[in-house]
Amino acid sequence: MTENFWTGKRAVVTGGAGFLGSFVIEKLKEHGATDIFVPRIENYNLVDRDDIRRMYKEARWGYKPENIVVIHLAAHVGGIGANREHPAEFFYDNLMMGVELMHQSWQNGIGKFTAIGTVCAYPKFTPVPFKEDDLWIGYPEETNAPYGLAKKMMLVQSQSYREQYGYNSIFLLPVNLYGPRDNFNPASSHVIPALIRKSIEAQERRDSEIVAWGDGSPTREFLYVEDAAEGIVTATEKYESSEPLNLGSGYEISIKDLTEMIIRLTGFKGQLTWDASKPNGQPRRGLDVSRARERLGWEAKMDFETGLQRTIEWYRANRGKVR
Repeated sequence: MTENFWTGKRAVVTGGAGFLGSFVIEKLKEHGATDIFVPRIENYNLVDRDDIRRMYKEARWGYKPENIVVIHLAAHVGGIGANREHPAEFFYDNLMMGVELMHQSWQNGIGKFTAIGTVCAYPKFTPVPFKEDDLWIGYPEETNAPYGLAKKMMLVQSQSYREQYGYNSIFLLPVNLYGPRDNFNPASSHVIPALIRKSIEAQERRDSEIVAWGDGSPTREFLYVEDAAEGIVTATEKYESSEPLNLGSGYEISIKDLTEMIIRLTGFKGQLTWDASKPNGQPRRGLDVSRARERLGWEAKMDFETGLQRTIEWYRANRGKVR
């Protein structure tokens, strides 16, 4: 039984107060975890080495280090616009968090470290579907390369620490996530929450058109956040390799079709216009998820349109509270 994995263990979840983190914590409880430690940003700056040292000291209290399991979700993230405006911050913050958290995890004898990477780590022109073995065949798409490469260094670190020290860490590559509780801030949100908010607000203002970035031709794959959380917890329990592991839905959709679907589901009746002066981002993005299916027995369950509808309904019900 998977519940036995968590007996006598404490889970430390960085980013546990965030979008994905809130679902990971729910899944941990479903899987039998009874002691979960969330280092909140108000108490620990995870870019700071001394704060990480203090966090591990407090997280270990009352436990042998081998009974601590770290799931590192915390990240400095955003859409294409945010990545273009803050490339240095995205690189530095994500690199320093990942490297120091994993290094001190090994130093402290922590039992296991689960590192969450990003699909942005893949090269710009990776053949679709993206296979884990193709991670190093080229440079990532330029607008998010600093973020993608910073996260990708945790893969190199996981592999080298396993080789030299025998340290048990894993590296997961989730595709773009969506779902209830997402970030709907237009300055930093990703494409689905940004389009949902834009469509609903345009509908309320009775605008005649919505303007979307690029030309709509790129494709993307999206993973419902609850499916992602289940994959992360299952991999933490079962996966014992530093080979990268994709987590995706296996469903690829063009940005044009996605935008039209969101407009239909939100009820906006105006015109859709494309601003081709804005960047498209990576041309295609879709994952080969066979390794996760074979090694973990994990597959995404949520139908895409149903997941979108749930996300829209959540946003309408919680607009006054969203950040």
